[in-house]
Amino acid sequence: MTKFDKLKNITGKIVCNKSELNLRSTLKGGQSFRWKEVENGEKYRGIFAGELWTLHQDDHYIYYKTHGSKLRNSIDCENELFKYFNLHISLKDNLEIWSENDENFKNFTNIVEGVRILNQDMVENIFSFICSANNNIIRITGMIDKMCRHFGNKICKFNKEFYYDFPTIESLAQDNVQTVLSKEGFGYRAPYIYKTAKKLVELGGRKWLESLHKDQGAEYENVRQTIQVLQGVGPKVADCICLMSLGHLESIPVDTHIYQVAREFYLPDLKEVSSLTPTMYQEISRHLRTKWGPLAGWAQAVVFCTRIKSNPIKKKKKKG
Repeated sequence: MTKFDKLKNITGKIVCNKSELNLRSTLKGGQSFRWKEVENGEKYRGIFAGELWTLHQDDHYIYYKTHGSKLRNSIDCENELFKYFNLHISLKDNLEIWSENDENFKNFTNIVEGVRILNQDMVENIFSFICSANNNIIRITGMIDKMCRHFGNKICKFNKEFYYDFPTIESLAQDNVQTVLSKEGFGYRAPYIYKTAKKLVELGGRKWLESLHKDQGAEYENVRQTIQVLQGVGPKVADCICLMSLGHLESIPVDTHIYQVAREFYLPDLKEVSSLTPTMYQEISRHLRTKWGPLAGWAQAVVFCTRIKSNPIKKKKKKG
């Protein structure tokens, strides 16, 4: 028997309507790359807060199980779930606010439900999105798995398989990191990951990142510029990090889907381009922030998930 076999499992459920949190829309929507569908897509298994979780839901509850848990009890588990899914914020209330303030927003509220912004670990979020550039979800997920197996700590054994936590900054700053990741097919991302880890150590590591969190009084625009000193972090990746792990919910990552929405519904005079200029990027994000307010990044996630699920909306649009 190993030390992992002695760890306990904790099961429970929390009250949560599917309209407030849809696991598929949220976990498979390109925010985190550590969740996999299991049991014919009925459940989701992934890692956060240093734990392996299996989640599923019905219309009124989220059911959870931790495998080999270091958490003390169900109260600790529920606290972690509430933090991770930002369950202190009502999605229903904000959908109403966005729709009241923006007549076009109602076009995006009936196709997907329960889209939430995850409150992710900032280190995992940074390195995951460095891997995301010019990539697809399946390949990003594979890269993250390899990174964790090589440099993360084992957290439990389940179904004869070991599961690993995300690597620390210090472990990714080791001298062999670039070589190992290059052999694993990371391409130009291998030196980005190594150099970013070294830079973060130089800047103060996790404490420096924590100082950039909104809860610490950091201002979004300053943080967005500051984190672009990291290799592989451009404007869009910076906005993803601000939104998903640093508490700046007003941050709007602008990709091709959001650009198309902006042209169709909000900024019809935008030029048709294959690649956004920095000026266009800023124009789109600032305009949408004025429409959607302090949780504009969350509104963007609803629009994004709707856009990738549906055909382009053909309804008559109002200039906004």
